[in-house]
Amino acid sequence: MTLVKFNNAAIKHTVGPRFNEVFDSIFNDQYFNNTPAVKTPAVNIAEFESGFDIELAVPGLKKEDFKINLEKNLLTISAEATKEEVAGGKTYNRKEFSFSSFSRTFTLPETVDHSKIDAEYINGILKLTVAKKEEAKLQAREIAVK
Repeated sequence: MTLVKFNNAAIKHTVGPRFNEVFDSIFNDQYFNNTPAVKTPAVNIAEFESGFDIELAVPGLKKEDFKINLEKNLLTISAEATKEEVAGGKTYNRKEFSFSSFSRTFTLPETVDHSKIDAEYINGILKLTVAKKEEAKLQAREIAVK
């Protein structure tokens, strides 16, 4: 079987670019799209000699929205937020509800000290600091040649 890419550039030039932009924006709207929008926050993980930093980009939430659980070596970070916006006028009322939630699970290595995990939420970034056990930290020493 041969797959051939459909070239719709010729069609766009004959009808006009503005025409296609209008209909693309209408039919790609979330109300016409049956697939739910899955929002998983982006994660940065950095390893240092003393431990790990885990950063999640989760703007628009409050620190009360987060739930962080540690069970054995599984670190689960989840959040659930609801937002209600009401606007009123003389001839119309509008009410919108918005629900967002996510859950991320990380498997921690055996070198992690479970009692030294801290979390802080600043400017839309949830940062977790996970410390390593003392015996897991690299010991630097000079080795003498005999």
